[in-house]
Amino acid sequence: MNRRGITVRAGVLAVVALLAASCGSPGKPVDPAPVGDAAWPQPAHVGGPDAAAGGGSDTSCNPLASLSPDKGTTIPSGSTMAKIKERGKLIAGVDQTTYLFGFRNPTSGNLEGFDIDLVNEIARSIFGAPEGHVQFRAITSSQRQDVLMQHQVDIVVRTYSITCARKKDVQFSSVYYVAGQRLLVTKESKATKLADLSGKKVCAAKKSTSLAKIATDPAKPVAVSVDNWSDCLVMLQQGQVEAVSTDDTILAGMAAQDPTLQVVGDQFTQENYGIGVPKDNEDMVKFVNAVLENIRNSGAWQNSYRHWVEPSLGSASPPQPQYQ
Repeated sequence: MNRRGITVRAGVLAVVALLAASCGSPGKPVDPAPVGDAAWPQPAHVGGPDAAAGGGSDTSCNPLASLSPDKGTTIPSGSTMAKIKERGKLIAGVDQTTYLFGFRNPTSGNLEGFDIDLVNEIARSIFGAPEGHVQFRAITSSQRQDVLMQHQVDIVVRTYSITCARKKDVQFSSVYYVAGQRLLVTKESKATKLADLSGKKVCAAKKSTSLAKIATDPAKPVAVSVDNWSDCLVMLQQGQVEAVSTDDTILAGMAAQDPTLQVVGDQFTQENYGIGVPKDNEDMVKFVNAVLENIRNSGAWQNSYRHWVEPSLGSASPPQPQYQ
């Protein structure tokens, strides 16, 4: 037999040996790894209470009194609006995670919602049309003040409650929406107010007036703070908190996304939303207030509200402005 035949025979014998081994005793089985309930992962940057968040306890001013609007929406040479027009873009700090007010449409990829409609109307007043003239910058609740103070944006339109403490660092437009803090719970929950959640975890966004309310409530719920309201929604869905508490506008969007959840109880705060503007851009505040006057009077406010908010929270009218 030549060398090739020897090699083939050796290979056949090796295969036979392997088959014989596989037909032998199976040996002692190995116990599978123990199976237990794994904890749900938490969102990044989960924190605790902040009794001073949002500065809602500061009553040193009339927070709702804004600068009187310009007559019309003309753009003077050298004004903040003229510089924005020359740049070609209005830079707006907005939310992309709050359904109904500022969220990214998963089909189109576009930002949509009540707050986004306001941004587009301001851009329309500067450029004639919003298309191609808005640079949206998605920010968290805790970033609203900082991006204005650092002039990283021209405006912030992000369910931004007006407070005296905030007005020390930034300017606000007149009030464009009035909301109120309530609770979001599962439909199995019996809680309808913060007093029902003593010792229970309740979620809110960092640096929000809602977080301060939870942290200072006499019932002593356990405040849990996160970067975005969508993080609160996930924690409630995973059973890591008993409730989410913030403005009913934000909660309505969460309930619309998850039919196992519901908004409960009466409003226990009043949250007045304004458009944030850098402190030294007074001309921009007056311009924005003129735009808001047009939005209220033309029916644009009502049309946007009916489309986004009315199906969840019922009918409403635009709030009346107050000026200094």
